[in-house]
Amino acid sequence: MAGSHRASRGGGRAAAREARRQKARKRNQTIAAGIAVVVLVGGGGVAALNAFGGDKSPDPKAGSSASDDKPANSNVLTDDKALLDAAGAKTLGATGAWTVTQTADGDSAPDSVFACQAQRFADPAGVRTWVRMFQNATTKDTAVQYVEVSNDKASALKTYNAVVHWLSQCTAPQTRLSSGYVTTGVGERGVIAVFGQVPGSKTKYKTVAVALAGQATMVLEHDTLAATPPRPDAVLATANVAAKKICAQSGGCGTGAPVAKPALLPNVDAPGFMASVDLPLLSEINKPWVSAPAAKGNSSGGCEKIDFKKAKALKFGTVTYVTPEAKVPTEFGLDDTVAKFPSAAAAASYVTQIRKNVDSCEKNVSNAKVEATGTIQTSTIKGKSWKATYDTGDGKKYIYRIGVAGSGDRVVYMLFPVLKELDITDTAFNETVARAVDRSAAYS
Repeated sequence: MAGSHRASRGGGRAAAREARRQKARKRNQTIAAGIAVVVLVGGGGVAALNAFGGDKSPDPKAGSSASDDKPANSNVLTDDKALLDAAGAKTLGATGAWTVTQTADGDSAPDSVFACQAQRFADPAGVRTWVRMFQNATTKDTAVQYVEVSNDKASALKTYNAVVHWLSQCTAPQTRLSSGYVTTGVGERGVIAVFGQVPGSKTKYKTVAVALAGQATMVLEHDTLAATPPRPDAVLATANVAAKKICAQSGGCGTGAPVAKPALLPNVDAPGFMASVDLPLLSEINKPWVSAPAAKGNSSGGCEKIDFKKAKALKFGTVTYVTPEAKVPTEFGLDDTVAKFPSAAAAASYVTQIRKNVDSCEKNVSNAKVEATGTIQTSTIKGKSWKATYDTGDGKKYIYRIGVAGSGDRVVYMLFPVLKELDITDTAFNETVARAVDRSAAYS
């Protein structure tokens, strides 16, 4: 028989997070002015945000389980027979054999078992919790299934949303959101998030599926080493198998074939801006990025010559990202500035002007040297990045990565100071600019 929840140990996390943000705000005052990137963005992100649901989403439809009508005496998952077994885990990878290494209930489960888990239970008042761990001796891959049963469907929806929020606002050190998906056909609703850790010849990826099924919220994580981010297919198939076993007791079975549609997990804490988990990884920093609203800067000198008021932007704002717990110079950080223009044409025109300013910078700024570091272009995004070096003449040089791109009626302006042993690759910076473009679709 599964044990009941013990008291959650995560109560102090919110206070700690706020303390880190306060540190970030103080540090912002010492960061060099002008750190930011401009990118225009379309409206597709709003539809993706709505697809994830939230507190205003309609309650799940009633399931077929008789126990749902009597949550106080719920028989949902009173034993581990409805958990994924070794045979069901086979869809995670055809090579080698999967084995169950541990099964624990709510009393004996570890405090943290899946990526970005902020506290022991998402629903401290829930009915019961199960954790089952798997290992593949041949591939060295591991997996874990985590299931929380809530008292009723309304509580389960809140539990599901809490877990999704943990993933979208993840502050685990050296962890970045590589890709995200909304799933259908797996339970009543679901998401998949692929997290990458500091890359080497191979990167450790954690592919995490979350699904809501009646009174139950299920998390399935697959950890593997790979040269490129894994597709969601294997975890999607396995999550579908696992969810069906649970919903047979809990209700909330999905309809139709399981499908994963690309969509970033929404940043509900700061819509329109990147979450900390979107930021690039540096092997030298084993502390999380922290975001905080920055003072609204209207202009920037140097190559870019930014002036949002003169450009007649309707609205603009900046979020600064720093690592206050890491031993880095005070000027280390990154600013993401998003500006909304009256039209897509006005925004595109401004991006073109900024590109001209930077491209011609060496002719107009005597102490500047500019190197183009790539183009950023998709069917909806057009942009460019550079590395600008300013020689002060007294033996000191200041280097910045600059990125500008556009899509729709929004502009994002980003700047990253290059410091000794604290730089990222051209590719990583361009990927960050593109992520900022995606996020700015929710700016309004």
